[in-house]
Amino acid sequence: MNENEDLLVVKDLKKHFKLDKHSTLKAVDGISFTIKKGETLGLVGESGCGKSTVGRTITQIYRPTGGEIIFENEPVHAKYSKEKQKQKKRNMQMIFQDPYSSLNPRMTVMEIISEGLLIHGLNTSLADKEAKVNDLLELVGLNKSHSQRYPHEFSGGQRQRIGIARALAVDPKFIVADEPIAALDVSIQAQVVNLLKTLQKEKGLTYLFIAHDLSMVKYISDRIAVMYLGKIVEIAESETLYKNPLHPYSEALLSAIPIPDPNLERSRKQILLKGDVPSPIDIPSGCRFRTRCPKAMGVCALLEPEFVEVEPNHFAACHLNDKEVMSREDAVPIHNESL
Repeated sequence: MNENEDLLVVKDLKKHFKLDKHSTLKAVDGISFTIKKGETLGLVGESGCGKSTVGRTITQIYRPTGGEIIFENEPVHAKYSKEKQKQKKRNMQMIFQDPYSSLNPRMTVMEIISEGLLIHGLNTSLADKEAKVNDLLELVGLNKSHSQRYPHEFSGGQRQRIGIARALAVDPKFIVADEPIAALDVSIQAQVVNLLKTLQKEKGLTYLFIAHDLSMVKYISDRIAVMYLGKIVEIAESETLYKNPLHPYSEALLSAIPIPDPNLERSRKQILLKGDVPSPIDIPSGCRFRTRCPKAMGVCALLEPEFVEVEPNHFAACHLNDKEVMSREDAVPIHNESL
């Protein structure tokens, strides 16, 4: 596969959870994006927007309600032989958010990391298994003597390194890192992110990096997708998004990031969003961000904005970027209280 080819293509992906006869939780509600081989796509948004569900659906923990996931030019959820299905799962691994609950407390580090090897029938001899685990521990900055210890004997940062080693054990091509630094001390977060960047270079890995810390996402990501209430509202290259956000939600998220220069920090205005994120069970009509948007217009309650390429490689879903919509009589700002 060529470096510039898409490794992963997601088309109109939906993941809905039926709660009862009358209500459905629309965690992911029709999103599309691509990730090229060797690239890191950052996925950001507030808690509850559906980021983790995207990652779990791509890695086949959840089955999609609709849409398509194509990996290496083949649909992920098509009917394959058991062996081919196992191979597909092997190539897509996940690093989980909480290093305290994602590791089995009753298993040694050796057993945790080698579990994938056993499932996929790799390095089945004891000597091969031990050599592979020891190599992985050293690769993620741990000592091979740690292999006989249990998770409770390690710090949060060390546990997350064990989680990374577990994901790497089966030599995947693509890794979903689901908020891998959220539960760690700030002093440890940069170490883990730097480790992920180093491993990407050494092993040619491709990442979907899910987080809500925009400053860290900028550091690791080539492109960034911004998600709100089950939809992606903007995708752009990392630098472009930070310099010129085209969606009011992206603007608000970026305004909350501190700037090291005290003069610039004093002169800029932080955008404070009013109210809470609406429930994914009862999504607002039209633009789902309109109930909190400081730039909301009358038309926003009537029409759902299209996700379009506004500038080269810069996609957004906002009526403010649509000249045709902006020419309507109801394309005028209104007070959010009336929404």
